[in-house]
Amino acid sequence: MSTLHGRILVTGGAGFIGSALVWALNQRGLTDIVVTDVALTGEKRRNFTALKFTDYVEAGDLRARIAQNPGAFGEFSTVFHLGACSSTTEKNFPYLLDNNFAVTKELAAWSLARGTRFIYASSAATYGDGAKGMDDRDENLARLKPLNLYGESKHLFDLHAQQAGWLPRIVGLKYFNVFGPNEDHKGDMRSLVNKAYQQIQATGEVGLFKSYKPEYKDGEQQRDFLYVKDAVEMTLHFAEKATTTGGLYNLGSGQAKTWLELANAIFSALERKPAIKFIDMPGELQGKYQYFTQADITKLRSTGYDRAMTPLPDAVRDYVKNYLVPGRKLGE
Repeated sequence: MSTLHGRILVTGGAGFIGSALVWALNQRGLTDIVVTDVALTGEKRRNFTALKFTDYVEAGDLRARIAQNPGAFGEFSTVFHLGACSSTTEKNFPYLLDNNFAVTKELAAWSLARGTRFIYASSAATYGDGAKGMDDRDENLARLKPLNLYGESKHLFDLHAQQAGWLPRIVGLKYFNVFGPNEDHKGDMRSLVNKAYQQIQATGEVGLFKSYKPEYKDGEQQRDFLYVKDAVEMTLHFAEKATTTGGLYNLGSGQAKTWLELANAIFSALERKPAIKFIDMPGELQGKYQYFTQADITKLRSTGYDRAMTPLPDAVRDYVKNYLVPGRKLGE
């Protein structure tokens, strides 16, 4: 049984990780959930039609009503703030500042004032190219230099939370490369597994970016790939702990894998011979591309999270065979 209790708020609850989180809460028998999101159309709307929750509120309405009356929605035991613009190519910084920074700041202050557990999505994008390390135990956050405006918007809130003295009382989760069911609506921000599946269906082959650094061969750029089912278990761990653990935590598998390994796992799941070509990387990405990410999850493990990670081939097989091929969402 889950130790979570009371009403739960999930922002971005129709999005990728948000809808997976609601699904995981439902798996625990929890349905007293208020979901917020925006632009509920198409695949995004389908993400939560099979899920159980008590109310849906447009994100803008939630923000406006809380500003006018902090008690407008009653009490929540936990707020999972996963709503954000997650596009790493977004160029409108004022929009990102408002949507990713200001809203998080408002919800965190509101939660703290009401004694509500606040767990929010930061991002591994805050680490930039990794030259300054990817260690969530290093409290010198000012050392980090994100490579894109999305990462910058997430980093700004991490810094604010630290400077305001909030971090010991809230939890910020630095998600690495999460993939899995319910990401169809994300367009260019979908994982390679999702994109590659579509490419294989259409052309029989997969295109991977060429490397522009001599120390990495084509396809051997590395990422820490995390299955969404593992990501939400980690996320819920911080709500279910009896202690008031706070701070920033890396959420990843702890193991970097190459794009070639991932692509080969997709072909294996489809029982097809690998057919991979290398394509030019768009010019706007070449200076802002992470060649290596790997989460140090020592801090996560120190909180008592002891579940094993789903091995990459198993995670890819589950995603491909049980969701992509039949066109299913979580809960369907």
